[in-house]
Amino acid sequence: MIEIGADGRTWLLSGPTSSYALRVADDDALLHLHWGPRISLADAESLAAGPPPAPRPFHAPLDGREEYPVEGGPRFVRPALSVRTEQPHGTDQIRGTAWRYRDAFVGDDLLEVRFSDDLVGLLLTLRYGMRGDVVERSATLAHDGPADAPALEVLRADSATWTLPRRDGWRLSQLHGRWAAETRLARSELTYGEHIIGSRRGHTGHQHLPWVALDADGEATEERGEVYGCALAWSGSWRIAVHRLPDGAVQITGGTGHDDAGQDLLAPGATLTTPVFAGLWSDGGFGGASRAWHAYQRAYVVPDADRDRPVLYNSWEATGFGISEEQQRALARRAADVGVELFVVDDGWFGSRTSDRAGLGDWTPNPDRFPSGLKPLADDVHALGMRFGIWVEPEMVNPDSDLYRAHPDWVQHFPGRIRTEFRNQLILNLAREDVQAYLWERLDTLLNSAPIDYVKWDFNRCFTDAGWPGEPYPQKLWNAHVRALYALLDRLRAAHPGVAFESCSGGGARVDLGIMARTDQVWTSDNTDPLDRLAIQHGFSQLHPARVMAAWVTDSPNTQLNDRVSSLRFRFVSAMAGVLGLGGDLTEWSADELAEARTWVDLYKEIRPVVQRGDLYRLRAPDGAPGGPSAIQYVLGDEVVVLAWLPAQRYGEPAAPVRLSGLDASAAYECRETGTVHRGAVLLHHGLPTGLRGDLDATIIRLRRI
Repeated sequence: MIEIGADGRTWLLSGPTSSYALRVADDDALLHLHWGPRISLADAESLAAGPPPAPRPFHAPLDGREEYPVEGGPRFVRPALSVRTEQPHGTDQIRGTAWRYRDAFVGDDLLEVRFSDDLVGLLLTLRYGMRGDVVERSATLAHDGPADAPALEVLRADSATWTLPRRDGWRLSQLHGRWAAETRLARSELTYGEHIIGSRRGHTGHQHLPWVALDADGEATEERGEVYGCALAWSGSWRIAVHRLPDGAVQITGGTGHDDAGQDLLAPGATLTTPVFAGLWSDGGFGGASRAWHAYQRAYVVPDADRDRPVLYNSWEATGFGISEEQQRALARRAADVGVELFVVDDGWFGSRTSDRAGLGDWTPNPDRFPSGLKPLADDVHALGMRFGIWVEPEMVNPDSDLYRAHPDWVQHFPGRIRTEFRNQLILNLAREDVQAYLWERLDTLLNSAPIDYVKWDFNRCFTDAGWPGEPYPQKLWNAHVRALYALLDRLRAAHPGVAFESCSGGGARVDLGIMARTDQVWTSDNTDPLDRLAIQHGFSQLHPARVMAAWVTDSPNTQLNDRVSSLRFRFVSAMAGVLGLGGDLTEWSADELAEARTWVDLYKEIRPVVQRGDLYRLRAPDGAPGGPSAIQYVLGDEVVVLAWLPAQRYGEPAAPVRLSGLDASAAYECRETGTVHRGAVLLHHGLPTGLRGDLDATIIRLRRI
């Protein structure tokens, strides 16, 4: 709901529990009024009528108060917008922005506030949408000058600046990591100055997720306290700056690109729209904020989120590059026997791809391995009652490939410089229209060549030599690549509506709201060790729902990473916290292991609706009390599922009961496994015994409200 003040210059956006208010002042400055618990329009107008701050030496009165600070004028904070005119010979360059308010458009859940800078012909539209309690913000720049006007160079165009209320102090939460150790949660005091996170790598990155959360004075707990969160919907390089100003005010500015070196060149008539930078306020602690983020993504971001994701099998860890059609059939038969619903052939099925040194870019089946193409195998997989999927890495190319030999100019590179290779591959310049056309033709042909139901889309190399020889403004490559990726995925999904897509990038390096709007799930990490995964999944759940979090059960010992030995029970319960998958060599599993796997898969199918669509409660973190269990809980209607893990048990210390959340204290809950009836108040305040003991033990407990 959006309400308008009496003078038409104050706006109040309200969701179920929160409100956001802003106002255009008489001098056309766009001022922030409120973000937090739900208020009335009269409250917002009262805030708008308040006196301006008293003048102070060496202080700009707009700092810490503006909705979208620009470069130029009485400001010293980080500008969200920095533009300058192109400099034709003999003319002066104009830099900065001085705007005037033009008008506003108000729809049911959309507000657009429009400004102009008539000196350079710039139109700026700031967009606000309310989705539940999530505020979606973005900006559109348009060059409205005459046809012979100089182009406008966009040095920086952030999506939004968020302003927090004044508090004595703030604690910052963020997700950091590296390959195989993504989404590690870190919390720290927000000191004065700027705290900047981001990616300089051309993709979202293993190192940080584009999300931050702040709670006042570090007082929020998992289920209590105010939490402000912001998440950027962008899958390329990005930057979020959290700034605590000298007077204690806090602003969060974020958008595409890792610096201010230039993002685009707008000719007269051209436009640029930034990605959404979403914000959320919650008074339900970190858990309440997470559940609101999850509900938002299931309702407004993730495609077909009402459809539960199938149990998949992926052949990579079983075969590596040494694959054959008959070998894949043998794995498919084993996978079908344990209840798998989707069989995915990973790397090695195409071109001359017998190692990571060749074949990328040649998206046709290897004739020695698949002499009749993929269709015979896909038909056999379907006959076994499973869907069929494949792995691709379309944005990459090996120098040893037919594509590179034909088009060496299609890769990102700087003239005269050595072309840097990682994993023996280079990056195609997807910003080029000829590259876009090639990939569309190849992938569309591939998806038409066989009954393919699923595509795992990988991206295993960061940008390094992001050059574009011959392009007058090569800096635009960074953002144009991502926009072209989005367009290609959108076109493929429209042409092949029955095909699901997974985002992968060396594990979890392309996980964000932008890619999630175009894919059905994401590969959380290449680390499949079930104990390591608990911390990764704990951090992932701060923002993203279990519905998109792919997790595999692989072999023990885990020879891919750390040689840790763990039981099938521990591996399955760890992976069942998200979208369950299997990735071990099933042809080496014993009959007993296969039978046990079938039991776990059957159980997952029973709890899947609750896990993938229920509300998530983090009961005990993986880094909690030494020797204690970690646990999570899902609630959907009357159904409750608890997953608990005990990494290690100390002598004489039984695992503590786990206190549940989100239950009706006055109701009774029956355990599906034992028939024991528990009172809700007892589960909430005294806890549920888990029966965990020893090292690397795990359990699943199902409860039903009666």
